Amino acid sequence: MTIRKAPAVAPVLPLNQILAGDCVELMNGLPEASVDLIFADPPYNLQLKGDLHRPDNSKVDAVDDHWDQFSSFAVYDRFTRDWLAAARRILKPNGAIWVIGSYHNIFRVGAAMQDAGFWMLNDVVWRKTNPMPNFKGKRLTNAHETLIWASKEEGSKYTFHYEALKAMNDGVQMRSDWVLPICTGHERLKDENGDKAHPTQKPESLLHRIIVSTTNPGDVVLDPFFGTGTTGAVAKMLGRDFIGIEREEAYRKVAEERIARVRKFDASALEITGSKRAEPRVPFGQVVERGMLRPGEELYSIGSRFKAKVRADGTLIGNDVKGSIHQVGASLEGAPSCNGWTYWHFKRDGKMIPIDLLRQQIRAEMEADERQRH
Repeated sequence: MTIRKAPAVAPVLPLNQILAGDCVELMNGLPEASVDLIFADPPYNLQLKGDLHRPDNSKVDAVDDHWDQFSSFAVYDRFTRDWLAAARRILKPNGAIWVIGSYHNIFRVGAAMQDAGFWMLNDVVWRKTNPMPNFKGKRLTNAHETLIWASKEEGSKYTFHYEALKAMNDGVQMRSDWVLPICTGHERLKDENGDKAHPTQKPESLLHRIIVSTTNPGDVVLDPFFGTGTTGAVAKMLGRDFIGIEREEAYRKVAEERIARVRKFDASALEITGSKRAEPRVPFGQVVERGMLRPGEELYSIGSRFKAKVRADGTLIGNDVKGSIHQVGASLEGAPSCNGWTYWHFKRDGKMIPIDLLRQQIRAEMEADERQRH
């Protein structure tokens, strides 16, 4: 029996570097709880039998590389458990992981993730707008891949920019089916012979959505199957640090050249729409206490259909209905709920101004005070 020595743990993270070697050994050599997000695109274990040809008899450039070959499901499962254990060890307590796969492997990977203690948040179907056809005509065209998003454990306070994704989706809540093209055209990297540099290069649009929605600027994103470096390129653009792990020298070379050409966006461009729930809570009573609105002052609904008076305790009265800014607005409109901050307006110099402007003023002062304390 051969006993392998555990690799020495690096004293500092090798930020913005591509590490050469086995992903399990290299992850085990990184400090525990040091990474914010992991994006993993592991070998799919495609189980291809023989060459695949198009109807014109030309050969399809399919994935038949040695790194995607496993002798049995048992060997693949052991490999999966090993890299997932190493990945979970280096995730911060509130860190998260994305894993992408096809029908060949994603179900086995998903079960292994749950067994390892990860907490499932979503599965996402990436529907490809331009998938490769099924040339033999014996199965459905495989037009999607599946991503699993999971936190390190059930209680993790993982990062999720809900409002940013909603803004990215024209103000509509982002769904778990993402329609994006596969990597083609100018984005598809080629080697010196003009062939694909990597058979399963992921599009930057996919990583952009993942990194914007589940990390913050300055976070560390690790990719244990770095390939040609899509994760690193997008992380650099978006002001995140990355760590890539790749054992194939040819892929590392392409990734290094690619990332060297990338320029980080300026700080203002990296700002995203924040979650309203993350902003400090301001009761309407504070607006009244501070004299920004006076008891007896009238507020007007959108379009001035209804009006209500401000009371000294921060409630309103309108049409004999008493209650909070939200309750009175909902009652007057006959609606189940109402956001009183955007519904009610006050008059100043003949102009109608939403009371939410007063809330934002108080929040700005609170944030300024917080910065001074730190």
